[in-house]
Amino acid sequence: MEDKASDAYYKLSNPKTQIQSYVFDVIRAYVPKLELDDAFEQKNEIARAVEDELEKAMLAYGYEIVQTLIVDIEPDDKVKRAMNEINAAARMRVAANEKAEAEKIVQIKRAEGEAEAKYLSGLGIARQRQAIVDGLRDSVLGFSGNVPGTSAKDVMDLVLLTQYFDTMKEIGSTSKSSAVFLPHGPGAVADIASQIRDGCLQASSHHTN
Repeated sequence: MEDKASDAYYKLSNPKTQIQSYVFDVIRAYVPKLELDDAFEQKNEIARAVEDELEKAMLAYGYEIVQTLIVDIEPDDKVKRAMNEINAAARMRVAANEKAEAEKIVQIKRAEGEAEAKYLSGLGIARQRQAIVDGLRDSVLGFSGNVPGTSAKDVMDLVLLTQYFDTMKEIGSTSKSSAVFLPHGPGAVADIASQIRDGCLQASSHHTN
């Protein structure tokens, strides 16, 4: 300011040092009230506080403060290391949560897939058994209708006996099959036929209901 040029020259022996002292005073009074993260976020507010105080102090010496800028905040090395460790820990915590959530989703999808596979497998087995029962029933009805004097029980016994011998043949022809001990004889065949027939009748009754 022209009207105070003499004050600026004679009253201040070192204007730069004086301005620097005012800046440090304002920063020491303002910054300790803030958390470190807030200090980085509020650089503009700190700059305005410095500008206001400098303008009040330096106006008497003929200096007009146009603008103050805070380019960067440089904390102590120990503080920076601590901040880096905090940020790294926070990122690791977020990464761990994301990984756990991803593993949870994978486990849920795997469980859903296994449940669906078991359901479809059970459905397939049920349909297969029902098809066997339907086939046996059709065979019994067709045979008893074409051969006079035979009952459904006679035809069923004949079919089951044939299946029994086919099974024994299959077991004997397979080189890697395990040993299977079955009672063999006319009475044993009748018992097996009775058990299979009862099972087929129960399955057919369940399907009808």
